[in-house]
Amino acid sequence: MALHAAERPTRILVDLDRIAGNLGAIRAHAGVPVMAIVKANAYGHGLVPVALHLQAQGVEHLGVAFPEEGIALRRAGITVPILVLGGIYGPQVGQYLAHELQITVSSVEKLRQVEAAAAALGRRATVHLKVDTGMERIGVHAWSAGPLIEGAVASPWITLAGIYSHLACADDPASPMTALQLERFEAACAHFGRIGAPVPPRHIANSAGILNFPETRLDLVRPGILLYGVLPGSECRPSVPVRPAMSLVSRVVYFKVVRAGHTVGYGGTWAPEVDTRVVTVPIGYGDGYPRALSSRGKVLIRGREYPIVGRVCMDQFMVDIGRDSAWNEDEVVLIGRQGDAVLRAEDVAAAAGMIPYEVLVGLNDRIPREYRALPDAE
Repeated sequence: MALHAAERPTRILVDLDRIAGNLGAIRAHAGVPVMAIVKANAYGHGLVPVALHLQAQGVEHLGVAFPEEGIALRRAGITVPILVLGGIYGPQVGQYLAHELQITVSSVEKLRQVEAAAAALGRRATVHLKVDTGMERIGVHAWSAGPLIEGAVASPWITLAGIYSHLACADDPASPMTALQLERFEAACAHFGRIGAPVPPRHIANSAGILNFPETRLDLVRPGILLYGVLPGSECRPSVPVRPAMSLVSRVVYFKVVRAGHTVGYGGTWAPEVDTRVVTVPIGYGDGYPRALSSRGKVLIRGREYPIVGRVCMDQFMVDIGRDSAWNEDEVVLIGRQGDAVLRAEDVAAAAGMIPYEVLVGLNDRIPREYRALPDAE
């Protein structure tokens, strides 16, 4: 059970207005409809509150990883189309149909599974065909997509709502892989013309594709991390003016002077060379804050940057403030802005040897979330 924000000084602040602004910036840049990706708890920002706000902004589609996420959204009052991006587990197909979730179909065998479930329930299934153009994850290979396309077009139980693939290297503007994937995808889509069938909406551009490869935008784009104001990679061009929507904050709960040579934390991995002031912050790897930030991460206190020292514990960590002053209950910013100083999710990830995705989705529900502009479920 998540604690109420008033019961804990550590919390995640989510600016829904910024997510709406980022959606608008992506729409203006891409010039095509948007499928907003809200999987993995909306990249740590909160699945239901974010999806409700996106629906209020008129988002055309939502994307999730698993049917459980889609079902949670339906139960919360989300009515816009929801595509489940993950592979099909046969016993769950009936749940897709019962909750009007769009299904990713990646092979003729999977198509037959969906058809059988749809026939048994007497209702059509809405599907997107998945073409593997280079990820080797799920999807029919581009060069053998013909039978899947033909089967979906001919089926009386299938409504074909899209065909898509996923980019493997779009975060690298110099990689030739994206051009190769787009070529393979377009070759697969050409089969619709060969059989005289209309081409459904095509989509392949993820966040990095939106930023780096305008030719991948096609009929629909699928922003994930970009929607939350974070760049998908250090080499990505910041061609869309997005702003971070998440801040992670806590408070000082203890202050002490640590004498020179006295070790701090588990394993005694750090000790000051001179007497110093150390404060304790009540958040740790039990909340999903990376243990890899031990003696590597930084925080902001009173508008200044200070280092984490010693190992990050399950529930707290220590910070060396040198000869500066800090008081119990002073605000500590782990991600976000304090005065003129900023710590981005990208900065935290770099210090931890991670990618920003890991940092965001790792922050779990033990940390309460607070929202601006939270809409009603209606």
